[in-house]
Amino acid sequence: MRRKAVPILLLILLLLSLAAATMQPDAARPAIAIATWNLEWLVSPATAHGARLACRRGHRAILPCDVARELSRDSADLARLAWYARRLDADVIAFQEVEDAGIAARVFEGYRICIAPGRGVQHVGFAIRSGVAHRCGSPVESISLAGTQRNGISLRLFPGTAQTVELLAVHLKSGCADRALDSGSSACSVLAAQAAQLAAWIAARANSRFILLGDFNRGDANVGGDDFWRLLSGDDAAAAPFVFANAGVPFRNCHIGAGFTRSIDHILVSRQLLPAMVPGGFRRIGFREADALRYRLPDHCPVRFLLNAKKNAGAIR
Repeated sequence: MRRKAVPILLLILLLLSLAAATMQPDAARPAIAIATWNLEWLVSPATAHGARLACRRGHRAILPCDVARELSRDSADLARLAWYARRLDADVIAFQEVEDAGIAARVFEGYRICIAPGRGVQHVGFAIRSGVAHRCGSPVESISLAGTQRNGISLRLFPGTAQTVELLAVHLKSGCADRALDSGSSACSVLAAQAAQLAAWIAARANSRFILLGDFNRGDANVGGDDFWRLLSGDDAAAAPFVFANAGVPFRNCHIGAGFTRSIDHILVSRQLLPAMVPGGFRRIGFREADALRYRLPDHCPVRFLLNAKKNAGAIR
């Protein structure tokens, strides 16, 4: 009987240790990771297939025909994106260019999904790790201007606590990355209107804890001399109500041969959150060169930064 009791006791101890590990609160995590990632026309294989057929027949397609031909992802591509999402290991990810919550869930496995409504297939949203207290917010339609079809979406982390943080995910108009907002181009006119709306959003939260993040389609070089960033920060960049999470971090492309020369994916963090920011916590998750050749990966890679979890004690459960 004693011989049988030993393995049974070991089994009980093993089960108890596994239960303890499972029940360990997320607050024990040393930091909260918050990220943004443009997934470049992430649509379901069925949507991509239908678009390819429409293009072949000369019919109107839901995707641009070059996208339908070159960026139609299969299950292997989606599995690799999910692998990079796990490697990112973020608690909250703002995403862009995603068709719907179903395809987002195939990349962000086990996450809760909030996604902005709207026409087309390029939506923004959030993926939130299970256990992180949150409340999905309303779509922000004021930045979906001139047919851009891309509403912003808000999110409240740790609602109802002193640690509440309001997030806004955006995907702004492309085509005006470097030109002056008053250059007269239609893209710059749209971006200028979007910048005015974001400036008002920031001004209304100047003394609160907020994070504005996503694909801005605008570089961060020479912030003080750029009319887009002056609209958001005011004339005195040193007194701006936010800081860049990647401040002082040199730009690196997602992989060798990628097309960007500077970052257009930004995370703006309110000064109220500065005490909680982890020094050196900004990170860009690049792609392996072999993966870039083998899989249909996005032209953007994810970026993230860290907030000290102890300064948000009780906010994660």
